[in-house]
Amino acid sequence: MQSLWKILTVAPLFLLLSLQSSASPAYSDLSRPSYSNGHTCVGCVLVVSVIEQLAQVHNSTVHASMERLCSYLPEKLFLKTTCYLVIDKFGSDIIKLLSADMNADVVCHTLEFCKQNTGQPLCHLYPLPKETWKFTLEKARRIVKKSPILRYSRSGSDICSLPILAKICQKIKSAIEQSVPFKDVDSDKYSVFPTLRGYHWRGRDCNDSDESVYPGRRPDNWDVHQDSNCNGIWGIDPKDGIPYEKKFCEGSQPRGIILLGDSAGAHFHISPEWITASQMSLNSFINLPTALTDELDWPQLSGVTGFLDSTVGIEEKSIYLRLWKRNHCNHRDYQNISRNGASSRNLKKFIESLSRNKMLDYPAIVIYAMIGNDVCNGKSDPVPAMTTPEKLYSNIMQTLKHLNSHLPDGSHVILYGLPDGTFLWDNLHNRYHPLGQLNKDVTYAHLYSFLNCLQVSPCHGWMSSNKTLRTLTSERAEQLSNTLKKIAASEKFTNFDLFYMDFAFHEIIQEWQKRGGQPWQLIEPVDGFHPNERKSVLLKGMLMTSQTLDNQEWTQLTSWVKGNLTCDSRTREWLCCCLRIVSGRRCSSSGPKSWERRIHSTPRLNRCLETKAGTEPLRSMHPWGAQGGRGVGKLIPQTLWGLLRHRPKGVSFSSIFAKCLSLNEEHMWMTVQCCVLLGSVTLPLFLK
Repeated sequence: MQSLWKILTVAPLFLLLSLQSSASPAYSDLSRPSYSNGHTCVGCVLVVSVIEQLAQVHNSTVHASMERLCSYLPEKLFLKTTCYLVIDKFGSDIIKLLSADMNADVVCHTLEFCKQNTGQPLCHLYPLPKETWKFTLEKARRIVKKSPILRYSRSGSDICSLPILAKICQKIKSAIEQSVPFKDVDSDKYSVFPTLRGYHWRGRDCNDSDESVYPGRRPDNWDVHQDSNCNGIWGIDPKDGIPYEKKFCEGSQPRGIILLGDSAGAHFHISPEWITASQMSLNSFINLPTALTDELDWPQLSGVTGFLDSTVGIEEKSIYLRLWKRNHCNHRDYQNISRNGASSRNLKKFIESLSRNKMLDYPAIVIYAMIGNDVCNGKSDPVPAMTTPEKLYSNIMQTLKHLNSHLPDGSHVILYGLPDGTFLWDNLHNRYHPLGQLNKDVTYAHLYSFLNCLQVSPCHGWMSSNKTLRTLTSERAEQLSNTLKKIAASEKFTNFDLFYMDFAFHEIIQEWQKRGGQPWQLIEPVDGFHPNERKSVLLKGMLMTSQTLDNQEWTQLTSWVKGNLTCDSRTREWLCCCLRIVSGRRCSSSGPKSWERRIHSTPRLNRCLETKAGTEPLRSMHPWGAQGGRGVGKLIPQTLWGLLRHRPKGVSFSSIFAKCLSLNEEHMWMTVQCCVLLGSVTLPLFLK
């Protein structure tokens, strides 16, 4: 996935090759020198395509379209200046070639930003010219034969080789590779700067000159004198002399959220406006500098650690915001330790950037979500490079041991399975890519083929016309998911509980279709690979918080519950009690008498449900028993057993469970019971 980051950073500067060495793909192969220019080739084709289409959309000259493109770019990061330098140096040849009806592929091969070495296939995005490729390329070369551009050495050009920029380039490169903030005065791994691994990625530091002050730590002396954990709560209440931290946070079980992920977790996103000429305007590139300094990721909007409102009006909140909503003492306690191209293989290179002190900090919920790169790579034969189940087991155990040595007692770790990516080709291959929508000439099948040919595809296995290869990739993904599942079921650790979750992608698609959406809308339109931010149901499904029970079905279930609530009837007394409990009322006529004694913990809820004073009938009065059903059902609390046994026609077990997971805070105790019921005590239990 890191290859896409390289392509888009090269694109604005592709002719200067300024960022070609800023990062290497996770699957780089030094034995493939003939494809060392792959990212530059893609960047060149992308930019030349935009220039050509801008001229077409605005009915202008090529020179005017280049000027227009540069005028759209912001001054930050010298993007506008660099663009004009590109025009000055290479514009004349680009104008000549485009004016001669040469497409972007021909232009970039002529200028040698794309190369076809002997014995290698021809890599092209657009349909081949009507005349033979060799004849067309020779014709193009004659047009620019006397150009000084062809004498320009591209082999070692790198803006970071300039002495004045060498040190800062090295520091930025180190920050990206190690996943630590570029600006961190006290070296506590937290920053007051947003990008370059700053507080877009982890909680904002509130004192960058004191390494003992950072988000997620237990308060120092109840934060009487300073805000040691950066949650905004400190000082003493003058009315009673009690520290605010003690008054608001003691006993509330604060905990942080940490994501170990790849580009999907980092929320990789390329705006379609950046490459779509018909949508391009002065406002299109406002966020480009921020995106580039965040590696084209948007962790501040991610489904796990996002803390800003969505740019497209999504109402669903991230796990961090849900934690914060339930307990404001969790303010700023989030870490997104994700990287483009990350996998179980290379996580050890940057897991040290995780900040948690087992003695000084609060427990944390850690989500391990490497959902692609153990089966995804860009090699011509991707299967041998995929992680084997045996290697995955070794990598995961190494990661879990590291977590056990750093996480405070009482933490939780969730291993997330891999999806079935055959969805990509099946739903996108015959659709037009944004670059092909204007002239109906580039589909996602063309894009996938182009990237695979250059060996820079984020996932050759799934982004391929070869059905056998796609099937093999999915089979390996399933094997790896099963390995994660076995680890979660068999391994125990002293400082955290371990759980597993499936990536229920097909269920997510079905839910999206129920809402009137099309499956292809769930994927980023530019790269044709990553989850799309606009499709909130995908993010919620990834985190097991999607509500697969639609409003109509839930109304049906609610009506059925109310219709069967005859509290005088012993056969429905348990249901009446259940509704009272989740509504915050007393358990029974002989139970707690006031709101102050309402149910606040799972053990107290169980005691309430098992009270013989009218809340739980004796075993003999129900065919399925006082403790639930027969056999395994005996382990299920009767309240929920009855709810499932007597569910209305058309309401599935999974629907009820999904609804339980989506219940709000006041229904959390019912949620806990639902989770116990299905043996998946996961996030809802942690968040109570």
